[in-house]
Amino acid sequence: MSLRSRLSTIQNLLRRFSTARSGNVAITFAIATLPIVGGVGAAVDYSHANSVKVALQAALDSTALMLSKEAANDTSTTLQANAVKYFNAMFTRPEGTNLAVTASYTTSGGSAVVVNGQVDVPTVFMGIMGYRKITVSGSSTAKWGSQRLRVALALDNTGSMADDGKMTALKAATKALLAQLKAAAGTNGDVYVSIVPFSKDVNVGSNNYNGNWIDWTEWDSDNQSCSGGSGWGGWGGGRGWGGGWGSHGGNNCSAASHTTWNGCITDRGPSNAPGNSTWDQVVTAPDGTTNSLWPAEQYDQCPVGMMGLNYDWTSMNSLVDQMYPNGNTNQPIGLVWAWQSLVGGGPLTAPPKDSNYTYQEIIILMSDGLNTADRWYNSQTPVDNRMYQTGNGSGTCANIKASGVTIYTIHVNTGGDPMSTLLQNCASDSNKFWMITNASDLSGVFTQIGTNLTQLRVAK
Repeated sequence: MSLRSRLSTIQNLLRRFSTARSGNVAITFAIATLPIVGGVGAAVDYSHANSVKVALQAALDSTALMLSKEAANDTSTTLQANAVKYFNAMFTRPEGTNLAVTASYTTSGGSAVVVNGQVDVPTVFMGIMGYRKITVSGSSTAKWGSQRLRVALALDNTGSMADDGKMTALKAATKALLAQLKAAAGTNGDVYVSIVPFSKDVNVGSNNYNGNWIDWTEWDSDNQSCSGGSGWGGWGGGRGWGGGWGSHGGNNCSAASHTTWNGCITDRGPSNAPGNSTWDQVVTAPDGTTNSLWPAEQYDQCPVGMMGLNYDWTSMNSLVDQMYPNGNTNQPIGLVWAWQSLVGGGPLTAPPKDSNYTYQEIIILMSDGLNTADRWYNSQTPVDNRMYQTGNGSGTCANIKASGVTIYTIHVNTGGDPMSTLLQNCASDSNKFWMITNASDLSGVFTQIGTNLTQLRVAK
């Protein structure tokens, strides 16, 4: 075949191909498949990148919370190094490359830790189109310093706490709670705690005998020494024989030195039944009248001395170790002095508040039984009514809640007593009251309360 013939044949074939219609659908579909496959591939790559982003955010959140416990005491270099260390321990997506994490700490408007991070995620399908990676990023902020805690512990130290391991359990639970609160404090002053052990009385410290807020009337009457003559000295203020022989007929009697006082005080108000007086239900400063002062009493079952708001964790743990069970139950006096510790008064000084912060004030009242005695009564109902008047909701509990203080109450009921509706009603709401029947459960309750109080919120 000549060259001319071959060229003619090729031209005819090309002409026939250009006018052919067979197989066009297959060709068109093949061409259209390219963007479809590309779109599906991009969706797969983006889905993978989003999964990595979720893991990245979770690791950033955890890192921010961990750093918040130490940020106030770290240098910027240490903070950054710890951020990388914590993040690497929690971010377990090895396909991520070019990881970058930064951390900063600020006290403007309250303490906060900000952690930012980003990582490159390699693509599979999108690489065909020139996109070799997708960069994902996240940020987490842990804020805690804008709110500060002040927690008052009113702890039952009465005689019945010796039963069923309750005092041992109380000490362990209280120490664990103190550890939680200490860990929540980024800096000194973020968390203050006071401890008020109570029985029938509370102990404000015998070294305060010169305080002008003390009423010595009954104490002086009950603690006299007399000389000369003969005859009975009579009853000492209704609590026992006051002077023994020789206090009649012009004999010389004098009150004992106030330096011998053991530090115990009882409910303030009139010496007879309180009637319409409310001095035992408020934290109002004394106004100079006798009823407004705190009466000294040489109560022989005086608990250990209270401790006002502070952040000396070692001293507070030492105080807890010294607690012992003795005496009758007067929950109202423990409660009102826990409140007093939050506002100051008598021997207690409440630290000033910084206007740059908001304050959460808490009272935790723990008791193992029912009220038995106060300054005026030796039966449950009238003592209960000083604390919470059923029907009209008046009394110490109502006054505290009206002031904005939150009350948690715990009834440790190992003796089969009826549930304390008094403690239930006194709590700020039903979720803040517990009744437990085993002393060992007290630790779990205190831990739950501590977690509620110290929970840090991931803000972003």
